[in-house]
Amino acid sequence: MDVMTHIRTFVEVVRSDNFSAAARQLGVVPSVVAKRIRQLEEELGSRLFDRTTRKIILTDAGQRLYTRASPMVQDFDELLHVVSRDEKSLHGHLRVMAPLTLTCLHLGQVFNRFLLAHPHITLDLRLVDRSANPAELGCDLAISGRSASYEGVAELALGPVQPRLCAAPAYLAQYGSPLVPHDLLEHSCLVFSAAGNSWNFDTAQGVNCIEVRPRLQADDNLTLREAARSGMGIALLPDYVASDALRAGHLIQVLPDYTVQENWFKAYVPRRHAGVARVRVLLEYLQRHWPI
Repeated sequence: MDVMTHIRTFVEVVRSDNFSAAARQLGVVPSVVAKRIRQLEEELGSRLFDRTTRKIILTDAGQRLYTRASPMVQDFDELLHVVSRDEKSLHGHLRVMAPLTLTCLHLGQVFNRFLLAHPHITLDLRLVDRSANPAELGCDLAISGRSASYEGVAELALGPVQPRLCAAPAYLAQYGSPLVPHDLLEHSCLVFSAAGNSWNFDTAQGVNCIEVRPRLQADDNLTLREAARSGMGIALLPDYVASDALRAGHLIQVLPDYTVQENWFKAYVPRRHAGVARVRVLLEYLQRHWPI
């Protein structure tokens, strides 16, 4: 039995969450994946997955194996790369988590250009608008605008995000414009779920936190932008989402004399992946070509 091939197959099944997706990543048919897993279970004398008609679930033995095997496979693949390739011809697979709206509007083009520049790199891009530990999800890096900190994960700043409070002219004509942040409590507010209901303003006395009451709460900023354009209420949107509508006059900035607390997009990289050539080159590329 080719133990390393079977362990690599097992790790890919866990990461892909099913045999068919793992087979596509490995370039084989699903029956080959199933055969390798069966042989590995026979060799170890333990069942690694509980299989149902709809999904696979790691057993305790499978979880213990994955915890040790995943970094081992990463290290082994990197060793082969270092021995057989130079960094001018990067090879290998990258798993990246990135924000949905930012990627659809801007970041997708950056990833496309990176792949064109490195034709032997493959990319699994997972679009999620939440903060998550990339080490636990088997990812090489995660990009997020949410503040977070994870043990064993390094943070790298990519670029600031300036939020804009904005509303449609029709809404402001009907309900009036708030004059101070506290006035927002009397307005219909459109809230990004991942950021929560606290809208923070920087003042000379410190941070002024307003707990708004959502008329609409959604986990997609484009949905909130269109709700604001329709006159539903006041939205707190990233500048890269609101800027076109503001320039066109479809939205008007609210409380322009008050600074909404900005946040930063960061790359979160498991420390054991930080030295991998393809990860390092992607990070450097993102820093040079950050789109906003």
